[in-house]
Amino acid sequence: MTQLEFIEKLVAPVPRPRGHLTRFHGVLGPHYKYRKQIVPAKKEQPQLAIAGPDTDRNKLVTSAKRISWARLLKRVFNIDISICPKCRGQIRIIAAIEDPKVIKKILEHMDLPSTAPRLMAARGPPVSDQGDIFAQHFFDE
Repeated sequence: MTQLEFIEKLVAPVPRPRGHLTRFHGVLGPHYKYRKQIVPAKKEQPQLAIAGPDTDRNKLVTSAKRISWARLLKRVFNIDISICPKCRGQIRIIAAIEDPKVIKKILEHMDLPSTAPRLMAARGPPVSDQGDIFAQHFFDE
């Protein structure tokens, strides 16, 4: 076997860039005659009417595929931020404060820290009392 033939054998199982890694044959293949009867249909996306200054009011646009951060918190950490922990009532967002001066003033008024905590220096690996167990003098017997 030549070097070029050896390289061809090595490269053959490598998939092409941006290609599908799973190929379906038979019943699940893309061109199977009765595939529609076997594979479940895609769920329809809810339609939202988005009206802006340059869009037609009758034009419907599908919703985004992103999940809101509130739903992600509920799904991952089982935290429902839309319910008040004290009265179990529904919470509405009435404002989003982004001005750093206002945020600092509110935090100081509530006696909460208004500055970020000091970063700690990085530490090295732990030191063992046994020394280096892979040192050469352990193997010189």
